[in-house]
Amino acid sequence: MSEPHTVQDSVVLVDDADREVGVADKMEVHRTGAMHRAFSVFLFDPAGRVLLQRRALDKYHSGGLWTNTCCSHPRPLESVLDAAARRLPEEMGITAPLQWAFRFIYRADFDNGLIEHELDHVLVGRTAPADAPAPSPSPNPKEVADWRWVSPEQIRIELADQPDQFTVWFRLCFERAVASAQVNGS
Repeated sequence: MSEPHTVQDSVVLVDDADREVGVADKMEVHRTGAMHRAFSVFLFDPAGRVLLQRRALDKYHSGGLWTNTCCSHPRPLESVLDAAARRLPEEMGITAPLQWAFRFIYRADFDNGLIEHELDHVLVGRTAPADAPAPSPSPNPKEVADWRWVSPEQIRIELADQPDQFTVWFRLCFERAVASAQVNGS
């Protein structure tokens, strides 16, 4: 018999159309590869730079890799936007208005036997008005090893030169997130 899981340890299982089909333990889902709902936040400063984080080294997968500002999973009965608004200050120590941009599905098998199979909602936001400096995050060290503000042009160079230094989902959605932010004025 499996151990009961808490709401904080649960993820929402979904089908290809993002319809909820159940709730399951987060680590079990990452062992079996069941598709679940996730989100990725991309924050931009007034100069158009993206706030990147380097995942903590001891994360259950993709530790030490660079990725978007924040990413996680909504809890059962929690909207994607509410989850992102909750998680951004928990993970990065900052807040910003966010808007939904798009969603995509991906699957990635990791060397440690875990699997990401996510329907990932991408949200974009701008951290400050055009005349204000970019904020300095105060990240949770259990989640984030480092952070930096980087221009999309520099990220493209790094992705071309060292793609394995970035998470799988970041490589898949970066260009579309940048385009969405430009279209939405974020």
